[in-house]
Amino acid sequence: MRFESIEPGVYPTLVYPPYVSTVKRGPTQEPLRIRAAAPVQTNITPSRGLILPHDTDLTAHGEREPLGEKIVVTGRVLDEDGKPVRNSLLEVWQCNSAGRYWHKKDQHDAPLDPNFFGFGKMLTDDEGRYRFVTIKPGPYPWGNHQKAWRPAHIHFSLFGNVYAQRLVTQMYFPSDPLFDYDPIFQSISDLAARQRLIARFSLEQTVDDKMLGYEFDIVLRGRDATPMGI
Repeated sequence: MRFESIEPGVYPTLVYPPYVSTVKRGPTQEPLRIRAAAPVQTNITPSRGLILPHDTDLTAHGEREPLGEKIVVTGRVLDEDGKPVRNSLLEVWQCNSAGRYWHKKDQHDAPLDPNFFGFGKMLTDDEGRYRFVTIKPGPYPWGNHQKAWRPAHIHFSLFGNVYAQRLVTQMYFPSDPLFDYDPIFQSISDLAARQRLIARFSLEQTVDDKMLGYEFDIVLRGRDATPMGI
């Protein structure tokens, strides 16, 4: 099997002083490589029964439509050879259109939406494709530095064949003016890698006059790998 190594700068810098909290929690020693006699290849076999009604529609959890711009996000999960990663469990979470998370630690002075909780999950199909409906999240202040605002983004968590293979990344939206000022986004030094975190607007995926479409492919390894760990 062909395997292309990851170029330097694709993964975020683990200790990046502009991202203040990494100075205290980031590792200061070089990682150790563990060599196993054989890789663990089986642990979980996701069942379609894991996906409950409305798990793939984050706008359908309340008594009425949530506030904000309704969108659809779709894409494929691929390996380094461009082959689909089938039956992979994806979880997504995000803030609402006002930039506030449904979480007790988020006390940002913005309204909660009683019809939007910001959580969903899905499985990739035989082509490695996923799809979900949501509300476009808003930017929000996060206290890292003066005038610190996060660009609008959606968090993705992916599971492989074992729980230890959990990967986490973020999807951003095109032409966000906050990119240049966000230390989390900028902790990835490779410009091309940062661009792979930005979804593509898709008129093809746009649903009539109901919601705009975005495409976001996730590549797990190799030269075109999607940055993880952010």
